[in-house]
Amino acid sequence: MPESPAPAAPRSTLVLGGARSGKSAFAEDLAVRAGGPVRYLATATPDPADDDFAERIATHRGRRPAGWSTVESADPATVLTGPTPAPPAFTLIDDIGTWLTARIDARHAWDAPRGTVSPDTDALVAAVAAYTGDLVIVSPEVGMGVIPATRSGRLFRDEIGILNQRLAQVCDEAFFVVAGLPLRLK
Repeated sequence: MPESPAPAAPRSTLVLGGARSGKSAFAEDLAVRAGGPVRYLATATPDPADDDFAERIATHRGRRPAGWSTVESADPATVLTGPTPAPPAFTLIDDIGTWLTARIDARHAWDAPRGTVSPDTDALVAAVAAYTGDLVIVSPEVGMGVIPATRSGRLFRDEIGILNQRLAQVCDEAFFVVAGLPLRLK
């Protein structure tokens, strides 16, 4: 009797792109094409006073297939190091920028020295590197524009740029999405 092929090794994928580049839709398509259960880690923490952000969240929720499980306001490092769902789910994290903003807020680090959120980013990178399931991470690429006029803007740009580099190193593959078109980086 012929042996059945070995299952594919789990893959970790980083999807980068600018605002409205199509990065989330591309990541969601990767999850759909993988087949099977999907666990969606939504990192945004809604602000009831921000109607524009609430609309963005609603748009993302509306695109997700009904069968996906969603963890709202997720801390990816905590979820990735916790018990794995049965059957193992394809995990999609969207997005690292909103998670990083929440961590900077939680540590009151907007006026603190760069690196104040290092314990959080270190934990995330370690969790991604150790994760044994299929994983797609969405993150903004913000370092291609003008230098932000505010300290907080520069802080976020620097922290997300360094974090994206570290995530790209531990992920198996990386894509950059521009105008809805994915470009394979690795």
